[in-house]
Amino acid sequence: MSEETQAAAESTRTIKRTTLVNLPFKTHSPMAELGRRAGLALLLMVISTIIVYVDRGSYIDNVAHDGVSFIDALYYSTVTVTTTGYGDITPLTPHARLISAVVITPLRIAFLVLLVGATLEVLATEGRRSMRDAGWRRNMRNHTVVIGYGTKGRSAITTLRSHDIPSDRIVVIDARAAAVAEANRNGLAAFEGDATRRELLRRAEIGKAREVIITLPRDDTAILTTLTVRQLNARCHIVVAGREEENLPLLRESGADSVVTSADAVGRLLGLSSVNPHVGEVVDDLLSSAHGMEVIQRRVSADEVGARPDDIVNERVLAVIRNDTLLNFYDPNLERLATGDQIVVVRRALTRRPRFPASPQS
Repeated sequence: MSEETQAAAESTRTIKRTTLVNLPFKTHSPMAELGRRAGLALLLMVISTIIVYVDRGSYIDNVAHDGVSFIDALYYSTVTVTTTGYGDITPLTPHARLISAVVITPLRIAFLVLLVGATLEVLATEGRRSMRDAGWRRNMRNHTVVIGYGTKGRSAITTLRSHDIPSDRIVVIDARAAAVAEANRNGLAAFEGDATRRELLRRAEIGKAREVIITLPRDDTAILTTLTVRQLNARCHIVVAGREEENLPLLRESGADSVVTSADAVGRLLGLSSVNPHVGEVVDDLLSSAHGMEVIQRRVSADEVGARPDDIVNERVLAVIRNDTLLNFYDPNLERLATGDQIVVVRRALTRRPRFPASPQS
């Protein structure tokens, strides 16, 4: 076989492997699943009872010797499909024994698979998951909750990971099953559902979270989510991505500590890149910490106390946070750095390796 033929055959096999459709499926609660399987098992027992009762002349009651009634047929089916088989009612004629071997025996096997094997599997799986969930919730505190796993949410998590926030301290909430599955594949714990629901937020341990990042596509939903989060956690730091400038006051009044206008910010960056291309490149570089320059906030070190902002080596100080007050670099009150100050600096981006958990949790 020529190399061209082999390459074509390999390409065909690759296409067949990668173009299979992934069909959606429905999930059921454990009780609903058990109820469905119990119903199927009951149906199998009814079929067996009808078969025996219709052909009752071919069966013999070795105890009462008064024929086989409907109750006897039901009794026979019950002890047969459960593999008890006391032997007091038995098939007498050859065709009845053939029906028992060909029909009743498969019904017995199906009954056991449905009601015993599947039930144990459901209980074991859900029990194991419930134990993992309880353990995860018990140990989760001072974590970061990201509500919305779209483009903005994924970018926010990438930035968190690049700044040494471990993946097992990040929790995702999204209403889309595909987004939750993707978050799980990326090593993140995730919850599927509406983030405005208090019960869902409580299960994500929002009350013990240190940081909440809200990146929802609609401002009205973001406002309601912010209100709910703030009511459940009065101390956490909330960052919200808003779309419209006019909604910023509402987002802040809802309890957001920081609001980023995504649509306006992108529009300003587009305009800036058009009018001043190099300025736009610098701003885009600052927003990406993977290369070039990065903007960070850090605490002043002991050897920097008493120094002037211009004395910092290899970094450019943009602002100083002192007593929760932001002082820009040109502020006349900003002469010397003091103990407890935090500084916002521009520096060369550092190469970091994001930390991933040992095993993803769902």
